[in-house]
Amino acid sequence: MLQRTLQSTLGLPLLLCVISTGYSAPQDPPAPEGAYPTAPDEPGPITPLKAPDMDAEGGLLAYEEVLPGTDVAFTLLPIPGGTFKMGSPPDEQDRGSGESPQHEVEVAPFWMGRYEVTWAEYHAWQFKLDQARRQAPGPSDPWADAVSRPTPPYVPMDFEMGIKGCPAVCMTQLAAKQYTRWLSMKTGRFYRLPTEAEWEYACRAGTVSAYSFGNDVDDLEDHAWFFDNGDDRYHPVGQKKANPWGLFDMHGNVAEWVLDAYDAKFYAESDSNSATRVNWPTALYPRVVRGGSWDSDPEDLRSAARLRSKKGWKVQDPQLPKSIWYHTDASFVGFRLVRPLTPPGQDERDRYWEADLESVRTIQLKQRHGGR
Repeated sequence: MLQRTLQSTLGLPLLLCVISTGYSAPQDPPAPEGAYPTAPDEPGPITPLKAPDMDAEGGLLAYEEVLPGTDVAFTLLPIPGGTFKMGSPPDEQDRGSGESPQHEVEVAPFWMGRYEVTWAEYHAWQFKLDQARRQAPGPSDPWADAVSRPTPPYVPMDFEMGIKGCPAVCMTQLAAKQYTRWLSMKTGRFYRLPTEAEWEYACRAGTVSAYSFGNDVDDLEDHAWFFDNGDDRYHPVGQKKANPWGLFDMHGNVAEWVLDAYDAKFYAESDSNSATRVNWPTALYPRVVRGGSWDSDPEDLRSAARLRSKKGWKVQDPQLPKSIWYHTDASFVGFRLVRPLTPPGQDERDRYWEADLESVRTIQLKQRHGGR
C-alpha cells in the first residue's frame, strides 16, 4: 500500500475537510475513571433480535443488530459455506509474492457486516457513550462494562474526513478485537474479526477473477474508492456497487483488519485447509489488512491482495511507549465484523479478542487500573 497522505507543517495529515451533519464525535472525551469492573463468571444474556437470524431449516438470514442502550444499528449478511481457491493464479496481473500457492479452502457458513464498522458504532464503545446515555444498567452491561476501552486520542482520529456514515479508522488490531469483544458482551452473540481466508472468500463471493466484478480494472471506479477517485479521504460506506453477495466496500474505501499475522510463506506451510485457521501473531508487526483503501493503487484492491501493517503507522503518536489503541498514520485502515454460525467454546473465545503479546497486556492491565 502506498500512503500518499499530505503532511502539514505541524506533522499532522492535511486532509480535505468534510462538513457533515447529524451524528458527530465527542471532541473532549473524559479521562479514564479508575479501575474497570470485573465481569461475572457466567456467560451474559442474549439480547433478542427484532427478526430471526435463521429460517425454519437452519439457513442463515440477514438481520439487523441494534446496539443495546443506543439507537445505532447495522446489518449482518449471510455468507454461505463452500470451498474456494485462496490466493492468486500465476497469470494474474500485478499479483504479490505472498499470494502463492493458490490452494483450496473449506468455509463454514457465517455472517458478515454489510458495511465496514462506522464511527457511530465504534464511538459507542470508544467513548463510553452507551454508559453516558443510560438511565440504568441493562442486562448485559455488567459484562460489557468490564471490556477495556481506548485511552483518549490526542486528536480526533477521523482527521476531519467525516463522521456521519463513514468507516471508523486508525485503530490497532487490538482495538478492533476489543470492540468485537464488547459487542459480543452487549449482545450475547459471538463477534470477531474475520480470518484472512474468510475475508477473501466473502470478498470473492463465488468469483475467480482478480476483483469480485471481473478482471477489467477500468470497472474499478464503479465498485471502489481508491487513489484515482478517492480525493485523498475515505467516504461514507455503501456508495459504490456491492459484490455479488451484497457486501459493500470490500474493495477500497478503507482496508480491513483480519486476525492473521502476515507471513509470505503461510500459504505454502499451513497444514490446514479450513477457513477458520489463523496464523496467530507472535510479534506486533506485520499483521494483515485486506481490501485496499482510498490511498491504494488498483492492484492492492484485488481479492487476493495481502497488505501488511507497519511501524510507520504510528510515526506521529506522541506517546512513549506508542499507544496500544491507535495507529495515528493509518487513516486508511478500519475493520468489518464476522459472526460464525458455530462459535467457539467459552474457554476459547479470549484468543479472538485479547492482546497476544505480553508487553501489550502489561500496558492494558495498567490502563485498566486508571493509568496510561
